[in-house]
Formats: sequence, C-alpha cells, structure tokens
Amino acid sequence: MRVRIIFGLTNKGATVPFHHQFLLANLIQSLVDRTGGKYQNFNMFNFSGLKGQTKVGKEGLHFYSNKVTLVLSSPEEEFIRSFVDVLFKQPQVEIGKLLLVPLNVETEAAPDLSSGEVKYICISPLVIINPLPEGADAKKFISPLMDVFSDMLYESTMFRMEKSGMFTTEEIASFYKFQVLPDKNYLSKIKEEEKKFARIFPVFHNREKYEVRGYTFPFTLYADPKVQQFVWDCGLGIFTYKGFGMVDLANADPNQRTIPYEF
Repeated sequence: MRVRIIFGLTNKGATVPFHHQFLLANLIQSLVDRTGGKYQNFNMFNFSGLKGQTKVGKEGLHFYSNKVTLVLSSPEEEFIRSFVDVLFKQPQVEIGKLLLVPLNVETEAAPDLSSGEVKYICISPLVIINPLPEGADAKKFISPLMDVFSDMLYESTMFRMEKSGMFTTEEIASFYKFQVLPDKNYLSKIKEEEKKFARIFPVFHNREKYEVRGYTFPFTLYADPKVQQFVWDCGLGIFTYKGFGMVDLANADPNQRTIPYEF
C-alpha cells in the first residue's frame, strides 16, 4: 500500500536542510513508536523526501507552497493505517523549521508491474553501500554503468526479501534475473551540465552518525514481478526504512493514480 500524506505549511519560507531524510526518519520513528509494540522494530516500509515548491537558499531548501507532500509505502496495510491514525492525532509536526499540519491522505492505485521490465525514477536517494560493516566506505562513488552497481542492489534486495519472511527459499532462488540499467542519456546530460546525481547524505543508526552516498537518476529494472512489487512497496538499496531508495514510475502523471483514502 502506498499513500500520499498532505500537510498544510503554516510558515511559508521556512527551511529544511538540503539532505533532510534523517529528520523525516526521526519523525516517522517517533510516530511509529506510538502505534504500539507490534511495529517497534518493523522496517518493511519506505518514504520519500518532502515535495513542494522550493527555492534554494543558504540555510537549505525554502518551502513556499501552501501544501507539502510525503509519500509512505509498505506491503503491510495495517502498518500504514496505524501510522496515519497516530499522525492525524497530532495538531502539528515540525520538520527542520517547517511547521506542518496534517490535512489529508490519498491512496495511490497499484501500478501494473507484471511485465518484469519497469522504468523508475528515484524520489529519494538510492544508497548501495552499507556503512555498518567495519571498514566499509559508504561514501565511495561507484558508477551506475558498472555491473557491480546492479550486483550490489541485487544482493541487498534478496537479503531484505529473505529477512521479510514474505517469500519461500525456493522463490528467493528463482529471482536470479535482476538488472538495473541506468538511463545513459540522462547521465550524459547531467555530466554535460556539470550537475550531480550522487551526493553525500547523513544517516543515523543507534544514535551513531554515518555518511553515505546517495544516487538519484532514472533507470530500468529487469526483475521478476514479485521483486518489482517488493521494490515498489519497500524501496531499493540500503536504509530504505530510513527514507532512502524510494522509486516512482517514470513518465507517469502521479495525479492520475490516486483514489480516496478511507480513515
């Protein structure tokens, strides 16, 4: 299940840091803790960055739209409903310097992922190296054009799918077809314009701060439809439950894919 949570912004022009996923992760975890013991250690969910009209300033991103949107997804519908219930009991939440009032929720209609070939865009940074093993350099740049980039995403995806308990050992073994193919035209254009598609982001784990490299670019994923659905629900890569690796369909109008959410 995937929902869009719409907030009203009460202080236009307020800012959040450029890399604010860790602030969202803190807020979401604090609300998850209030849903009860069942979801205390639950990590089968994913969320986007904040979406709205922004301008870049010295302090970070200034939000000037009346409304700000956050996308949240999970294969467990009960988790989404429990989270939304807790969120809408809050008169206001604060992210960075933004003062946000929960207004509404929209449910995204399930996309057709049956072809096994789906083109995605990243709506939160994609992390491929886990900084937790000793000596791992999570800031290292690896070109998405290299086979190892796709291989690392395959390994992390299979590990998460196995840990989820949603798939049998036989199913995991059958998901050997997996390839991430980046949009070469996009990467070439970014290089020509001297822009960046890979940046360093802070992430916190057990109160320890780490730095990871996050990538944002369009790509095509070739994989079994069940793998596509898992990626859609739970994200792709490392630290998905901390707001990294959320994808959306490329070349699709998101406003055409919503249905009413029933509180």
